[in-house]
Amino acid sequence: MVRPLLVIPLLAAAVGGIWLARGALHRWRDLRAAQTYELAGDRWPMLLRAAGAMVCGVCVTALTLLTALGAFGGLSRGGEEADRVEPAVDAAAAGAWEGSGAGPAVRQPAAPPTPTESPTAADAATSAAATPTAVSRFDSVGHPGGGELLQSAVLGPDGKPRNVRVWLPPQYAKESNARFPVVVMHASTPGKTADAEVPDVFEGVGAALQTGRARAFILVAPEAPNGTAHPCELIAAAPAAVSDDATLRTTIAASFRTLPPGPASWGALGVEGGAPCAAAAGLARPDLYGAAAAVSGRYDAAALTQAGAEAPAGSAAKLLLAAAKADAAGLDTARTLQTALKAGPGPAAKADVRISDNVQDYTPDRERLRLVRQAAQFLAEALAKAS
Repeated sequence: MVRPLLVIPLLAAAVGGIWLARGALHRWRDLRAAQTYELAGDRWPMLLRAAGAMVCGVCVTALTLLTALGAFGGLSRGGEEADRVEPAVDAAAAGAWEGSGAGPAVRQPAAPPTPTESPTAADAATSAAATPTAVSRFDSVGHPGGGELLQSAVLGPDGKPRNVRVWLPPQYAKESNARFPVVVMHASTPGKTADAEVPDVFEGVGAALQTGRARAFILVAPEAPNGTAHPCELIAAAPAAVSDDATLRTTIAASFRTLPPGPASWGALGVEGGAPCAAAAGLARPDLYGAAAAVSGRYDAAALTQAGAEAPAGSAAKLLLAAAKADAAGLDTARTLQTALKAGPGPAAKADVRISDNVQDYTPDRERLRLVRQAAQFLAEALAKAS
């Protein structure tokens, strides 16, 4: 039968065309959003998706005509062969999805690398002689956002182990000799990592890297410190309480190929409840973080201005406050914080604060994904590139 055989590619072309057209529209919106606060944008992803959508449209038209005319009757044998191949393709796709979940990852290569072959383990072994207590074993727990997510227990300032998650970008495995900047993602709940609060953050960062909007960096998500029900308030009151302490920096530098810790190569990120933490860390410790990005947060302008005023002299914070266009309350607190910092004393008045207020999409989840992409671009532009 001719028509059933042609319906499958017809539907595939139609779905592909719709997906590419939506992708082109989203990229176009992102370009407009980036231009408002002077961030660089790449037009090629949008143009490629638009061209792909046009090709799919041509294919849909041609297949519709062939289906109506009942041509190519000799394709039935080829259809039977395709049916026999489909189960193998589906099995491969299923394996890929298993590796991208939050549970233990299933590696696809036939010969998985042993710990001695892994670049991460090799780097840790090289640094073990100098800092033996700073090296931890990080185990793979998934592959979200096209990268690899690892987890380990690292001693905290109180001497007790705490959970730390590290997301390696796809470029980490491809560029075996490169060293990467680091972004620390702050959580708002004691005893939790930020990715537990915002599970799709890796997808947002991965999308920014895959579309060329941002350079690659390593994302580190330590547990929020204990001592208060609101760790962000603790950080604002006592900058030394940031979850990115000396032990964590030494451990990450010894276990992975990172650029040296410092404002040129380390940044801070917070989403929703963790946004005030990132803002407080960036304002209070510009000597540690070269830039900080806070997404969809609510901010205590007085406390954060005081934290910025007590920052080490000789350094100025770089801060992005991003919120969706419909988030009126979040944008109001962001603008209040920006105004308070400009009028604040000492280093607070020198802070470079940008506000992104024009992201708009169909659902809050889509808006959050696009805001995370913008934050990733801002951080990548402010930090040194991988070398």
